[in-house]
Amino acid sequence: MTDDVNQQLIEAFDRRVERRNERREFFKNAFGAAAIAGAGMSALAIGQRADAQTAPTDADVLNFALNLEYLEAQFYNYAVNGTGLAANLLTGTGTQGAVTGGQKANLSDPLVIAYAKEIAQDEVAHVTFLRSQLMTSAVAQPAINIAGGPGGAFSTAAVAAGLSANFNPYADDNSFLLGAFIFEDVGVTAYKGAATLITNKTYLEAAAGILAVEAYHAGLVRTSLYARGVQAPTLRTSADSISNARDSLDGSSDDDQGISPTTINGALASNIVPLDGNGLAFSRTTGQVLNIVYLNTTNAGVGMGGFFPAGVNGTIKTSTVTA
Repeated sequence: MTDDVNQQLIEAFDRRVERRNERREFFKNAFGAAAIAGAGMSALAIGQRADAQTAPTDADVLNFALNLEYLEAQFYNYAVNGTGLAANLLTGTGTQGAVTGGQKANLSDPLVIAYAKEIAQDEVAHVTFLRSQLMTSAVAQPAINIAGGPGGAFSTAAVAAGLSANFNPYADDNSFLLGAFIFEDVGVTAYKGAATLITNKTYLEAAAGILAVEAYHAGLVRTSLYARGVQAPTLRTSADSISNARDSLDGSSDDDQGISPTTINGALASNIVPLDGNGLAFSRTTGQVLNIVYLNTTNAGVGMGGFFPAGVNGTIKTSTVTA
């Protein structure tokens, strides 16, 4: 985001302080299904909450997105650099947690290395941007599990997809791409859910920018898996299995799509871009997103698990399963 846009955000915020004599949230409440303008993995749809009569504030949604950006940023930065986020990007309200697992990935393909470096840099920028907008209201990084191999969250996700319990996203290029695939499509669908719920045009423009970045990431990962799947067909089928697992975790509807070839007008075609019948990306609520990242296989909402072993920080923290 440019300095001019950042200055507009600050000035808009200051005017609200003067009018109301209190700190206002950054975005309009209507943002129920998704995550926020300008930020974070998933502009995330607001699922049904037990206290439905009290709508989440804009800051609630912004912080929900920040939790997810912490997860993505830690995964990519460990994979690329062997280290996580700087300590000054982890503090905030709520309980600050440590990262379990995470290591430099054994990448050998120059293209995959270049892709990984770019995405890692983007995700750090998202965390930094969100924290700069929330200021003292920003939540701390919660406990995050990005361990590979038996007992790690990635292994649990792999088992849910019918893959090996020994799955390690840091093992090689193909494993890294599959690990990234677990996250990327979720972020896009969450951001999409936010689009109609933002009323401030400046914030809407920012959200559209972040959505585009996440969609580029997802398309890059899907394209890489599809292309490499020519020589290693199990890559495509493994991605399809991960897609099916996400579908089973977010409710009974069949929306998520893998990457295996499909048929269009009688001819074979790729499925890089997952769309509905109208050529549009589908949406997920915050509750559905949490059910996926918590790796919750029950029919009830939960407050922790999977990639967030102690749950996320902030007010939006309980998963839901939509029929």
